[in-house]
Amino acid sequence: MQEKNNPWFRQEQISPEETVSQTIEPEQTTEPMIKRTWEALRRIGLGDSTLRFATLVTTVLLILLVVWVMDAFYLDISQLENESFSAVNAANLPNPTTPPQVPLFKVGGSDAVGVSRKADLYTVLPVRNARYEVVEYTVESGDSIFSIADKFNLNPETILWGNRYTLGDDPHFILPGQTLNILPVDGVYHMWSAGEGLNGVASFYGVSPEDIVNWPGNNLNPDEIGDYANPKIPPDTMLVIPGGQGTYTDWRTPRISREEPATAQHLGPGACTTSYDGITGSLVFMWPSTERYLSGFDYSPETNHFAVDIAGQQGNPIFAADHGVVVYAGWNDYGYGEMIVIDHGSGWQTLYAHLSQINVSCGQEVMKGDTIGLMGSTGKSTGPHLHLEMRSDEFGRVNPWNFLN
Repeated sequence: MQEKNNPWFRQEQISPEETVSQTIEPEQTTEPMIKRTWEALRRIGLGDSTLRFATLVTTVLLILLVVWVMDAFYLDISQLENESFSAVNAANLPNPTTPPQVPLFKVGGSDAVGVSRKADLYTVLPVRNARYEVVEYTVESGDSIFSIADKFNLNPETILWGNRYTLGDDPHFILPGQTLNILPVDGVYHMWSAGEGLNGVASFYGVSPEDIVNWPGNNLNPDEIGDYANPKIPPDTMLVIPGGQGTYTDWRTPRISREEPATAQHLGPGACTTSYDGITGSLVFMWPSTERYLSGFDYSPETNHFAVDIAGQQGNPIFAADHGVVVYAGWNDYGYGEMIVIDHGSGWQTLYAHLSQINVSCGQEVMKGDTIGLMGSTGKSTGPHLHLEMRSDEFGRVNPWNFLN
């Protein structure tokens, strides 16, 4: 009876199942509260909104955390670099009371190393002033007005216009051993004649009188020249006309027609004297030689060379470029040597110069491809080649490259 009435005795008699039930009761009351809250939010339609809000808050917190970590990291690195830089500079700076030590410079000695130099009696000095004087040049074998012009950085026509009293109007007149004037600039070399005026001379060459008077190499004093119409310039004075443009005289090979071939009598004994009639050409011109490259001179109106000089060997056959009638066959006194001219009709002619042999005669009809002569080097020529010109009454002297096949 006493055990039943004793409360401590009652507590000891509680069954294990009752103990477990009493221990987990608080957890059962907490978990259903979260579930009940979540279920309540879902029932009123706020479940998805609550989930998105929680995700957003979590993301923002993570970003803030990363920013804080990075800021703290770079701040520490920056401070560390500044401290290191200051320490290095402090170590390298000299003591303001102690001057820096300069290393001693030793000259010579067994361990001396340097750049060896060889004694040279000649020194290359830069060009300090432009050239104003005319210099002389002796023509060498193989020279042409083109190669000489390249040597002195001039236009080929300047070589001609600077030597008109030697070469005339023909670039073929250049020969080894000749002494040529080399102008300092592109232009013309003019010999002053009595009675000339500066205005007229300047106008003829396409420049102003001041261009002539003020050129230093001409040694003209503007204050002493006087009237430009009658300037005080001694006759035979050679003057450089800088930028001047010369002209050429076309007196060597005039138009020689089959109707009046005698117009070429002044050229030499090869001129024909009688009017002729005969075959006309197809005006389709063939290449007149066995070789197809130049010997040095190309078609160049600027240097009064209205032809192509076709290279080859002495004695190579020369062919008629088209059907026609021979209107000149023989020697030319003006540098062309043995020469043939064929009139093809319709205003067209072809000229073949420097031949070693002529196989046709005045008035003879020839067909395209006929052998009319042999290649040579007669007249003003520096080697075997064919000087070929083509002329049209409508177009004048044309470039053979544009018409030969």
